[in-house]
Amino acid sequence: MPDTHGPHDHVPGSTTTGASARAAELAAATPAHRDRYVDLLRAVAIVVVVLGHWTVSAVTVDRGRLGWTNVIATLPWTHPLTWLFQVMPVVFLVGGYANAASWSSHRSRGVSAAGWVRSRALRLLRPAAAFLTVLVAGYGAAIALGADVRVARTAVWAAAISLWFLVVYLAVVSLAPLLLAADRRWGLSSVLVGVVAAGDAARLATGEAAAAGASYLAAWAAIHQLGVAWYRGALTRTRWPAYVLTGGGLAALVVLTGWGPYAVTMVGGAAPPDLENTAPPTLALLALACAQTGVVLLLRPVADRALQRPRLWFVVVGVNAVVLTVYLWHMVPVVIAGTTLVAHGALGQREIGTAAWFAWRVPWIAILAVMLVGIVAVTARWERRAPSVDRTEPPAPVVGVGVVACLAGLAGLGVGGPEGLLPTIAGVPVGELLLFALGLVLLTGRRRSSGSSPATGP
Repeated sequence: MPDTHGPHDHVPGSTTTGASARAAELAAATPAHRDRYVDLLRAVAIVVVVLGHWTVSAVTVDRGRLGWTNVIATLPWTHPLTWLFQVMPVVFLVGGYANAASWSSHRSRGVSAAGWVRSRALRLLRPAAAFLTVLVAGYGAAIALGADVRVARTAVWAAAISLWFLVVYLAVVSLAPLLLAADRRWGLSSVLVGVVAAGDAARLATGEAAAAGASYLAAWAAIHQLGVAWYRGALTRTRWPAYVLTGGGLAALVVLTGWGPYAVTMVGGAAPPDLENTAPPTLALLALACAQTGVVLLLRPVADRALQRPRLWFVVVGVNAVVLTVYLWHMVPVVIAGTTLVAHGALGQREIGTAAWFAWRVPWIAILAVMLVGIVAVTARWERRAPSVDRTEPPAPVVGVGVVACLAGLAGLGVGGPEGLLPTIAGVPVGELLLFALGLVLLTGRRRSSGSSPATGP
């Protein structure tokens, strides 16, 4: 998640009296050079993701057994709406902008690439570690109390659905210094788009999504590089790039989904033989990213004026201070409400897609929002936690191994679900969790001796 701490690099975790006071303090102390529009886009995108997931998540009860349905897979008429609500391209666009700005600033102060990657990675991994710990503990407690193993595993998988983003974004962040250098020297974006195109062709030829495995990184990295181009001014010297990206992206999207082999939906639920656009990402998703980038650029003047209002900026700062926590935990309320309120009939079921079902979405989302506020109040401390100054910065090779280990553990969980890909113990993916823990320990570094002075770093 790009620059998750709002307007400042370091945010104390326990020196203020509450979230509101902390947000007010940060809002008042916003430096003049801070790009408020980037923070607004990040906050809005994550809120849209959360509301979108809550809206399309249907927990069902059939003959006493809990089930899970994605409304998009059930209602084809919703597929064009995903062009509006698939906003992950905006998250990666903002990530590219924020990473370019951060790396430029840190490099000018003499910070190494490894030190910068470590700092950015730990911002992602500390909240993720708390999230995984609670999920594993919850799963173990549910099994010990006699819960149905199938239901427990499904619940954990639903709660952990957000891990795919963490895997891809951590990989992009780790490669960001190289991506930025390569793009400046050779122009990398066209190469990345070519990789995605080749992957699409391989999928069409073989019928196997695995043939385009490289697109998982190449597509999101290409969108990240759009953000880099934005930061460097390549997209903002005139208004024409914004118009070209908007019109060209939409035109390409219509052609690719209307006459091409790509599904209309941008968030799953595709019906064969149409190509699924997110698993792995396709040229159609890149076309959507271009269109969204153009719209983002065109809306900037209006947004900049609105962001001068203190109340709006206060809200933006408050959301950004806990944005990763909100994203990681937002499906946990769905699991809690599904296994309690829905399972016991407190929230009556309606036929999916009917007017009554959509009307029930209003109390459903309100209940989930209340739950999430409570969860974030407890867990946000892991995101707000300031970097420790009593630990040494590990050397570059150790940072590399740490990042790879964390990526391997998270990828195993993201692909294999609650059981992972490695052998399990009592249904718990111990192998993936140990890999993640090892990587986190390596990145955290050793405790500094009492006579040492803090090392210079990010």
